[in-house]
Amino acid sequence: MKIAVVGFSGSGKSTLARRLGKIYGMTVLHLDSVHWLPGWAERPEAEERAMVEEFLNSHEEWVIDGNYSSLSYDRRMAEADRIVQMLFPPLPALGRVLRRRRQYSGANRPDLPEGCPEKVDGEFVRWVLWDGRSKDKRARYAKYRALYPDKTVVLRTQRQIDRFLGRTGAPD
Repeated sequence: MKIAVVGFSGSGKSTLARRLGKIYGMTVLHLDSVHWLPGWAERPEAEERAMVEEFLNSHEEWVIDGNYSSLSYDRRMAEADRIVQMLFPPLPALGRVLRRRRQYSGANRPDLPEGCPEKVDGEFVRWVLWDGRSKDKRARYAKYRALYPDKTVVLRTQRQIDRFLGRTGAPD
């Protein structure tokens, strides 16, 4: 099985990916951990693409969370048996980001590389509330829902996540 988890910042993509990986015993790749590796600002994007391609080529089963349209997005969506789009509204997403910041204050998030602390600043708040929800981004989600309607599920609330996990037979 292959599961792609995409969606708006703060919707819980990484948390859901970890849970699905545990439920199904599959390797999880957090694209944030690829992008935010030390030296990220100097690393060519082609190197990140090669890392993701190597992962895709070497794993028959996976859960991959993250958007990053330049990192084999079309391939991930085509190969996925299930596409989970996490499209929480802006304010609930921001609330989740702030809770995550408190939870990991002074510690590393499990989906980020060592030395990359959780950070919430004005730029990131703007991303969560507006910039990360651009017309182009929303159109991309709609495009893949139309391309793969039978394998796409949209989650907009915690209750929907809980129901989705309940259908997988996931423990609480």
